Amino acid sequence: MRTLAAAAIAELFARAFSPAVLRQFALCCAAVLFVWLLSLTRGLDLSAGFF
Repeated sequence: MRTLAAAAIAELFARAFSPAVLRQFALCCAAVLFVWLLSLTRGLDLSAGFF
């Protein structure tokens, strides 16, 4: 019974979170992370002379 329930839950997640949905979610997370990193560098001198 437990194996059947686990298989049903796995199939439900597989249908709900298709690769396209997961890819879109990952891209949104990457965009949020990129904007957050940019906000952390606000006010820093990141010009070529700094390095």
